[in-house]
Amino acid sequence: MNASFGIDHPLLASHDIDALRDRLIALGFNMTAIGRHPWGTSTSLAMFDGCLLEIMGIYDASLIDEIPTGDFHFGRHVYEHLQQREGVALTALHSRNSQADAQKAARAGFQVAGHLEFGRDVVLPDGNAGRTKTTLALLPDPTFPRLSFFLCQQHRPDLVYVPEWMEHPNKVTGICGVNVVAQQGDHAALKSRFEGLYGASAPIRGGMAFDTANGKLRFLEPQAFGDTIGELPPAVADEQAPFIAGMDFTLSDPKIFREFLVSSATKFDENAATIVLKEPATTANTVLRFFASGPE
Repeated sequence: MNASFGIDHPLLASHDIDALRDRLIALGFNMTAIGRHPWGTSTSLAMFDGCLLEIMGIYDASLIDEIPTGDFHFGRHVYEHLQQREGVALTALHSRNSQADAQKAARAGFQVAGHLEFGRDVVLPDGNAGRTKTTLALLPDPTFPRLSFFLCQQHRPDLVYVPEWMEHPNKVTGICGVNVVAQQGDHAALKSRFEGLYGASAPIRGGMAFDTANGKLRFLEPQAFGDTIGELPPAVADEQAPFIAGMDFTLSDPKIFREFLVSSATKFDENAATIVLKEPATTANTVLRFFASGPE
């Protein structure tokens, strides 16, 4: 299970959530039906143990200012990012205690806009019903908006991390990393802030990495990202502000995953350690990378 400040779920914002969902299903993910938030965003999830893959769209732009958290509007934040391009607009970090974790984030230099609570009705595979309860602590970043985060505390994890929902035909088992493209001039400020959450960073080629409770958080210069992870799509190639450009996943059976890639006509690169999807424009401008075991 995940622990506080571990990677929980980046939100892949798309102009066409139906098409992106279909794409992920073709890749072998077990995606939930599309749901709706009261602030105008639509959502579909692939559940894992303690984390998830979430895709998001806008179903009603007239609702994007509903249920504000301080001066922060969740729906408007996603909407405004989609006006620029598809991609990760917000990223959730796991929380065991959203109040205490928000205080730690504030001490590390993150802005805390406030807390937001919501729930949804669910029916479990055995037919029993329940209602989830989730508390978010919003950490918007006015300097680097695409590195805005929120803390996500699930008060009823038994209604979220359900074994049947965490089984994916492609044998993907979870998230093990998030990869940020950041110009070298921004590294010092990012290093200072994230060391307040994770302790000392480790140097890597073209950047630095932090160990979270669920995978690595890497910050890479654009050239290093292209050389070590994958080519950036045209929509983000010239972007100057830091942004999440890639996600890493673990899988238990590369052979089965490869069969889904071939059957869906997905282009990919493969070496002894990883499989990297080659057309990130089809996955919300995000390079998806898969490991048979966790990355080094």
